[in-house]
Amino acid sequence: MDHAVALLSVAAWLTAGVAVAFRRARLALGLLAAAVLVTLARMTTVAMLAARGWWFVQEKVLLGLPMLAAAGVAAVLIAGPRLLTAARRAPEAGTLASRATGDGIPASSVVLLLTAGYAALAGLVVTFLAGYPLTWSTALIASSLVCAAALLTARVAATPADPTGDADIAPIQAPNGKPGFSRRRFISLAGGAVVASTGTTGVGLLFRPAESVATGGGPGRSSSSGAAVSVADLWGADAPAPGGTRRQYVLTAQTATVRLPSGPEIQAWTYNGRAPGPPITATVGDMIEVTLRNTDIDDGVTLHWHGYDVACGEDGAPGVTQDVVAPGEEFVYRFRADQVGTYWYHTHQASHRGVRKGLYGTLVVTPRDTQQADEPAPPQHLDLTLPVHTFDGTVVIAGQDGRTEHTAPAGTPVRLRLINTDSDPHRFTLAGTPFRVTAVDGRDLNQPGEVRDVGLRLPAGGRHDLVFAMPDTAVVLVVDNDHDGGVRLRPEGAAAGEDPAVEDTSGWPELDLLRYGEPAAVPLDASKADRHFTIVLDRAVAMVDGAPAYAQTVNGRGHPSIADQLVAEGDIVRFTVVNRSLETHPWHLHGHPVLIVSTDGRPSSGSPLWMDTFDVRPGQVWEVAFAATNPGIWMNHCHNLPHAHQGMMLQLHYDGVTTPFGGSHTPHTGTGRSPRHGH
Repeated sequence: MDHAVALLSVAAWLTAGVAVAFRRARLALGLLAAAVLVTLARMTTVAMLAARGWWFVQEKVLLGLPMLAAAGVAAVLIAGPRLLTAARRAPEAGTLASRATGDGIPASSVVLLLTAGYAALAGLVVTFLAGYPLTWSTALIASSLVCAAALLTARVAATPADPTGDADIAPIQAPNGKPGFSRRRFISLAGGAVVASTGTTGVGLLFRPAESVATGGGPGRSSSSGAAVSVADLWGADAPAPGGTRRQYVLTAQTATVRLPSGPEIQAWTYNGRAPGPPITATVGDMIEVTLRNTDIDDGVTLHWHGYDVACGEDGAPGVTQDVVAPGEEFVYRFRADQVGTYWYHTHQASHRGVRKGLYGTLVVTPRDTQQADEPAPPQHLDLTLPVHTFDGTVVIAGQDGRTEHTAPAGTPVRLRLINTDSDPHRFTLAGTPFRVTAVDGRDLNQPGEVRDVGLRLPAGGRHDLVFAMPDTAVVLVVDNDHDGGVRLRPEGAAAGEDPAVEDTSGWPELDLLRYGEPAAVPLDASKADRHFTIVLDRAVAMVDGAPAYAQTVNGRGHPSIADQLVAEGDIVRFTVVNRSLETHPWHLHGHPVLIVSTDGRPSSGSPLWMDTFDVRPGQVWEVAFAATNPGIWMNHCHNLPHAHQGMMLQLHYDGVTTPFGGSHTPHTGTGRSPRHGH
């Protein structure tokens, strides 16, 4: 709403100035009154935004409104009375107002009203092009442009008008009847010099070196260099846990034509010629070994284990934890499956393109069977892993488009593992049975209650595990209110096509995970954080990978110019994530689950909610915390992957950790060489 009111303010002030320029005193007076009212309304909307946080109004309070207030007050006090007089004296028939008697309005009135419009426009432009935080550079450039526009308008408006024109407003002449060229020229030259110097200073400040490290209120980098460790030396366990086994996979990245079950063909980038790639499964304690080979993906590839807290050397961030795997090369990832839950893998090289075209797959780790020999066998269950992906506008679930069907006897325990592999959120509903959300992003919830007739919003990259007992009637999983697709589960014995129509689920309320489940103790105290970082997400003109762009920014900057977040092992770290933009940003920190503390000031009151990807919607403020217990250099970015490509990513950097791979994620093309590591 504030943007709309700001635009109205611009329009009101500028049209008032134009009306004066066209010598329409009554119209100009009405527009002036409207401009004042809209400006007061703008102050109200800014005050309302300020209640949500300083991040949303900083540039408005410190620059936009003061510029507008100064110009507006001058326009009202100087031009207003003259407009009122001219409007009262204007003849009913529209004849010329007398200039000889001094009833005309000076050209300065045009200048003042238009300058107020320029100030209002500058404030709006700063919001859209510079955003947060307001810098001296932005303030100086914006104010100099407003003043330059005012000077240019004054020069144009001071040109003598045609005395035969139909006017009720005229510029003032010098007392002797001659234009005051000397005074005007002096003012123009002096004003121009001030404006030029101000603007030049602002431009010069743009080239100041950016802050490279943010400490979040904690200590800076340690001075000791002897304790430095490279990410190339950060590996996890190299053998299975007792009772575990070694699970080996080979994933070959290659282009391929993938035919969907309904017939369409997709020119995809794949692992092993399929999309999604082969499912990777393990039992907790197993050793997972994956050999990644690249056949013909020219951009290069890696494997990132989304949500799985591997050691940093296995994270798959090109340019940070490894070189890109170029065509003809390979790289081996090894890590022990110590986390139970639902996860997925994908390339992190040019991921905005690679994941969309099919370079993704699932990773599921199940608990180890602890059944004793004399115990009865557990009941059979149905466990479905359902990655959702969009190919060229077609939603595909586990590689199937359209509706897929499964059967299970009534009473069978069912688990649906929902995985959103897209860059936008999906909405899921489960019709036909009550259910529990037992896990979010692979982490179990505490005492999740049974729910039904609710919608589940799954962020980009997020996962939900749903469990229920199969009823004796059909159950339907609906994605994005598409009742022709999704997944249908039928009890055994029910013939296909006999199920009743699915009820409309579009109006079901969204399940509030912050209030779902029961509270429990957590291993950290977010109120006693050692470091606190604020991450403000916005759009602005910024440098992204060395080129200017209208970027997706963090604290006003684009990758790789965003300051690293410095932490030390053992720190409790808190993030305040603020979304000033008009888009949703699914925020994802590598290597660490975060505890959700609050959203928009509303604290979490249900089960402790640990997430690795959380949706920060427009205008929202999220507070999250985590323990810095996994040393390395970790990407911290928006998981709307085009947004990350457009600049919205930075690094969480542990003190004393270095990288030999360039230190900057390379999202465009890869040229590095990646030998097989042999830890």
